[in-house]
Amino acid sequence: MKYSRPIFILLFLSVSLTAVAFTQLFAQQERHGIKFPLGLDPDAFMVPEDNPVTPEKAELGKMLYFDKRLSKDGTVSCASCHDPQLGFTDQKPFSEGFLGKTGNRSAPSVINSAFSLFHFWDGRAPSLEEQAKGPMENPVEMAHTVEGAVKNIGAIPGYKPYFKAAFGTEEVNIDRIVKAIATFERTVLSGNSPWDRYIYLGDKTALSPEAERGLVLFEGKARCTQCHVGFNLTDNIFHNIGVGMTAEKPDLGRYLVTNDEKDKGAFKTPMLRDLQKTGPYMHDGSEKTLEEVIDYYDRGGNANPWLDVKMQPLNLTTQEKADLLAFLKSLEGDYVPVPPPKLPE
Repeated sequence: MKYSRPIFILLFLSVSLTAVAFTQLFAQQERHGIKFPLGLDPDAFMVPEDNPVTPEKAELGKMLYFDKRLSKDGTVSCASCHDPQLGFTDQKPFSEGFLGKTGNRSAPSVINSAFSLFHFWDGRAPSLEEQAKGPMENPVEMAHTVEGAVKNIGAIPGYKPYFKAAFGTEEVNIDRIVKAIATFERTVLSGNSPWDRYIYLGDKTALSPEAERGLVLFEGKARCTQCHVGFNLTDNIFHNIGVGMTAEKPDLGRYLVTNDEKDKGAFKTPMLRDLQKTGPYMHDGSEKTLEEVIDYYDRGGNANPWLDVKMQPLNLTTQEKADLLAFLKSLEGDYVPVPPPKLPE
């Protein structure tokens, strides 16, 4: 079919504008005073109405995030277990808290946590504000009380101007402390990965041939997208994939929150961005490498009465495992770790 020149030009402009609109949709956008990297959806950004993001609040939150004086003995901060230099984890199976005590779960990354519907592996916190409060009173983590943490921070004169700038007055209370920490955590974003450039910009050179084949596997034979979906590669819900269920007394995960039989051994689906920074993997850190993770899924996990029906042997070949690994490595974003700030005195 032939078109007249004016019609052809209109069609060309229409296609071009559609491509531009698509690119702009996923290109770096600024909302809430935050620049969102390529691939992240600002409309999915979780910000409570009573805690809008401001630069002043984020600055205060960053200091509190690194401040060990929130803990009982002044040795543990949020950054102790969620270190920006280590992918906002500590790269350990179990984190060390007060007096070197350890829990039974691996520290999840803070990266892109602003898009999560639930927090902690078992989803017991519905917001970053509630999540920030939990470790202060946990006897294994900061081992303090809310009152004690507030008293410690309130006794530091250097914090007063920062609280005033963020909230209008110098008053220090737990509500303001957790709002500030949560605000800082909402600024921890990672995108613009090779995968993002391949998908959203149509840059076919962004992925290697191995990673490109791995993407096909990820969406097809490996069935990863049954749980790892969307721009942040998580369905934000809970699944029993068998991890830790062979133990004599397994961690029952979400069940401990809901007391619902179907939630036994279920844990939140983690996002898959920046995986090379956040090992070891799984809620108990039991898989040390991404290769081990792929092998775990390939054999279908550990059988137990509550195993998710999605968990089935994959029968991947050696080459397919290598291709899938190459794709997972393509999910590394361009996040630059923040250095520890100078803390008020």
